[in-house]
Order: sequence, then structure tokens, then C-alpha cells
Amino acid sequence: MSLRSFILLVSIVVAISVSQLVEAADVSDANISGHVLDAETGEHMPGCVVKILNTNIAAMTDGSGHYVFRDLVPGSYTLEASFMGYSPQRKLVTVESNQTVEENFSISPDAFMLDQVVVTSSKTETRRRESPSLVNVLSAKTLLNVGACSLADGLDFQPGVRVENDCQNCGFTQVRINGLDGHYSQILMNSRPVFSALTGVYGLEQIPANMIERVEVMRGGGSALFGSSAVGGTVNIITKDPITNSAQVAHTLTSIGVTGALDNNTTLNASLVTDNSKAGIFIYGQSRSRDGYDDNGDGFTEVAQLKSQTLGARTFFRTGTDSKLTLEYHNTHEYRRGGDRLDQPAHMAMIAEQVDHNIHAGEATFDLWMEERKQHLSVFAATQATKRQSYYGSDMDPNAYGHTSDIVAMGGAQWTRSIGKFLFMPAELVAGVEYSYNRLHDVTVGYDHDIEQDVNIYSGYLQNEWRDGKWGFLVGA
Repeated sequence: MSLRSFILLVSIVVAISVSQLVEAADVSDANISGHVLDAETGEHMPGCVVKILNTNIAAMTDGSGHYVFRDLVPGSYTLEASFMGYSPQRKLVTVESNQTVEENFSISPDAFMLDQVVVTSSKTETRRRESPSLVNVLSAKTLLNVGACSLADGLDFQPGVRVENDCQNCGFTQVRINGLDGHYSQILMNSRPVFSALTGVYGLEQIPANMIERVEVMRGGGSALFGSSAVGGTVNIITKDPITNSAQVAHTLTSIGVTGALDNNTTLNASLVTDNSKAGIFIYGQSRSRDGYDDNGDGFTEVAQLKSQTLGARTFFRTGTDSKLTLEYHNTHEYRRGGDRLDQPAHMAMIAEQVDHNIHAGEATFDLWMEERKQHLSVFAATQATKRQSYYGSDMDPNAYGHTSDIVAMGGAQWTRSIGKFLFMPAELVAGVEYSYNRLHDVTVGYDHDIEQDVNIYSGYLQNEWRDGKWGFLVGA
């Protein structure tokens, strides 16, 4: 049995086991239901997200604009209804056993999305208008509207950000923030720094757009939490969570002019959530095939040939009223080739850059809320393993084949405490520790090139933010 088949089998067994365990939990019959309206038109709004703040519980309004939470633990909750392009609305609700409470929402359009929640500025959920640093958001809706196949196709639609294609043969891309080179910017996956130097070469095109919930871009070194790797800025990729039961299959076909250089892209999304919202899984996949493109007819590509497949899943399990376990895994296999004579082996071309990646990435996070949710502890670990077979050569050189292995592993913990009054106004204290390990082994046998590198990074951070709705002060190290 292959590794991929084994992982898939284990995932299915775990999902079924978790589902059965969750469904067997005690039934309180404490329910909340209602609808969401557009404040200007009075019409019901399908697809709105209604979530219970400071928990992992969320629901999406159905085709008639209604939502329901079932079998909640009796008590008081703060509900928030939100929709892209609208200001969110919050309401306090108290529910008891064997009782159904109706709570309705009416939300208003917000063209600037200043009330959208972001996490990049301080690693805690903060509304954009209250964020200590300017955070721009690239939404899943924008990625869909611009026809983006990958992250690289969508980042250009952010102010102060430019995606460059710096090699017509291999298609190497880098993101420039405030004009600085790509290595001055930190790329994060769900706030985790698992993008290594090797992965970052082609990584912007290896992240499918259909797995992205939003991308938060912070220009400049606006926070002490990201260290020296984020001098130019930070790009934080937030992946989608399961919210409701749904499935979607899509296929797009694009062409550069009428040249016949086609880009076929097939995507799959599926979301499954238990009725009591205690467990859920989001599955995503992409298969893409792009032809090489020669713009001036000289026989050498300006756009590299590309074939890639991605399959992944993100799941959560609510282990208690105030705790949650989140797991994510995805695999990407990508082949790209540029230069001339694409129908011939790489060593038969005058110029060829050929790269074959196989990437496995995973993440685990455990969240615990304490003291009536005034304290939040998050323990996390993430890893990414990359195998690369490559050819970089010219003049039919048979010695330019190489292979590279790259492993990134990191783990840590973060503690957050909300304080009613610290010195002169309400504050939020964030403290954390992280450890990161990166091992790179690059070999080109024909050139007697063999490099091994191990990097160990230990870090700690402490940040306090004073905020009262009108003023905010941030100090960190």
C-alpha cells in the first residue's frame, strides 16, 4: 500500500470514528435559530456565516437565509452574522435546555470591509478598523472573480504588492512588497512559517485558489511577532474551514490569445459538518495542466509548461465546550518545464529548466479557552517535506540533473490574556514561544555538487496592546 493510500484510509477511518463519537454525545436540545436580512433591501441572505464568538461553532444560512444551532451547552453566547462586503452584527443570546431561541440579524453593506476580522496584525482575532497595523485582505470572492487558479494569480490585486515572473524558462515567481525582494517578506500558512527558501521559489503557484478562505497582507514590519523575516511585509494564507454540508466541482479553460496554449484547471471542494457542529471536514483538490507558451516564435518558452495535482483536507473536532483540535494535511505534485524542445528529454534541449516536486504538508493545533474565555492557549505543530527532481542546464548537458530534499518542522505555544484594565485602559497580552527546524540536502552528481544545511531557530515573543475603541497602543519584543 502506498503512503498516499494509507493516509487516505486513515483519514476516512478517523473521520467516521469522530463522527460516531460526536453524534453519541449528550443531547441538550438547547437550540438557536433565526434568519439574516439585508438592512437596505429587507431580503433574506443565503450564504451568510453565523458564528458563536470565542468558540469553533459556526453555521451558514441556507437558501432561504435561515440558520440553526442545535444541542448547545446551556448558557450565554455572543453571536455574529457576517457576509463579504457587509458589516458584521453581534448579539448576546441566552439559551436553556429544552428551549429554542429565535435571534434574527439585519446587516448593512460595507464597501471598505473595515469590520472584517483579521489575525495577522497581532495573531489574535481583531477587526480591521481596530488593527494596530494596516492589513489588506484578498478574499475568496475576489480570487473567484479574477479567475485565479493559484495564489500567484490573485496577489497582484493588492495595493503595494507585485508578483514578478523572473524566469521565462522555469516560471520562478516572487512577491514584492513595498518594492523589496521576495526574501524580505514572510509567507505564512494559517500563521505558521512553513514556507522554506526552497518551497518559496515556486510556492506561489503551488497553492490552489480554491483552498484559500482569504489572504491577509501586512506591508512593512508592523508586528514584533514575525521577527526579521518580515521586514518587507507578511502574507498570511488562511485556508477554508468546514462550515456547512456542501460540494462543488468546477472546470475552467483559458488560452493565451488564439495560440492554442491552453490552461485546464479542475477543482473540487466538499464540506461535511455534523448537526451539532462538533466535528467537520473540508476536502479540496485541484488538477491543472498548462501548455508552454512561446510569444515571439524563437522556440523558447516565455511561460513554462505546468502539470500539477493537489489533494488535501482540513478537519476540526470540538473536544469540549472550551477546546478544539484542528488537523490539516495536503499533498502537491507538480511538474514544470521550460526552454525549448519540450517534447524531448531535458538533456536534449539547448536550454532546459525542468522541476518535479512532491510536497507533503501537515498541521495540528489545539486551542483551549479558560476563565470565561478571557484566556486562550494555543499549542501547535506544523511540518512540510519536499522532494524535488530537477534539471538546470544548456547545450545538451547530461550532467545537470539533480535532486533535493527539504524538511521544515516547527512547533510552539501562544497564550493570550484579555485584561479589563492594565495601567490606563483595557489591554490584550500575547506571549509565545516557537521552535523551527529546516534541513536542506541538494545534490547534482554530475557537477560534484553536494550541500547539506541544518537550521535551528528558537524564538520567543511578548506583546501587549492597549485598546479602548478609540485609541490603541502596541508594544512588543
